[in-house]
Amino acid sequence: MKLLHFDDFRLGVLKGDNVVDVTDIVDEIPHGSPGDRFSSLVARFDEYRPKIQAAVNQRPGVPLSSVKIRPPVPHPSTIDCMAVNYLEGRTEPSPVNAFHKTPAAIVGEGDTMVLPDVPATIFEGEAELALVIGKYASNVKAEDAMSYVFGYMNFIDGSARGLTPPDFYRQKSRDTFAPIGPFVVTPDELGDPQNLQVKLWNNGVLMQDYNTDDMGNKIPRCIEFLTSLHALEPGDIIALGTSHGGLNPFMDGDVIEIETEGLGRLRINVKDDLERTWARETRHQRQEKGFNTPTPQVSGKYTPKPE
Repeated sequence: MKLLHFDDFRLGVLKGDNVVDVTDIVDEIPHGSPGDRFSSLVARFDEYRPKIQAAVNQRPGVPLSSVKIRPPVPHPSTIDCMAVNYLEGRTEPSPVNAFHKTPAAIVGEGDTMVLPDVPATIFEGEAELALVIGKYASNVKAEDAMSYVFGYMNFIDGSARGLTPPDFYRQKSRDTFAPIGPFVVTPDELGDPQNLQVKLWNNGVLMQDYNTDDMGNKIPRCIEFLTSLHALEPGDIIALGTSHGGLNPFMDGDVIEIETEGLGRLRINVKDDLERTWARETRHQRQEKGFNTPTPQVSGKYTPKPE
């Protein structure tokens, strides 16, 4: 099942190229916000799924193109992001590690990532597979972990690199730096999440193109690690990391698209009021030139002064 929010955060299910409104079915769940309703639905999905499926079978829906798609998970309690979680040529995974990103950073289909007025050396967005937790999870063992997954979706991890002092909080946890969507896909419709192609385009040019089979710490290990530190609630998000070679500068006016196999395509815009610019190259292209430093800023505020 492919679940999404649309218009004024009505809940829908994707049926071909149409979206079927099932808000009336789930509105009986006590809630104070669309985020509360979705988290509660996730926790009670076994109860509500037959009712939702029956409605989808009976209702024609409306064209997806006629609605405004919203973030599929409106406001989770937690976003955990795995750090350096792809092998990228290494024979052994890096030590398992993660960081938090504020739920306030979430934006959705057609929304805008806004680059802040800070002296970042470069702005990037990492194309990632993310999962949504399906039930309360604390001290989960790896062998049981997949039963805690409600579904999967696209995720872009926005980054403001090079800020000092260097820490993930300054780099990652900023408004609009967590685009997700366009919908959440339940595991029965996806297949093997450890064998999915992930692609990201910047203005129509393919920049990232890798497979989740290169993930160093696999999904069960990620869930085991995170839940050994803190509990996860239904509707919480785990972003599973990226392969860094295709990372590239995000700049004012860019149109970014991410598509993970089976999860649809998410499209966002980039806005930078300072109109800063960088060369159009990926990390891998820069490394091929013999450089191990980020692509230098070319123009605009915070351009490095010549030595």
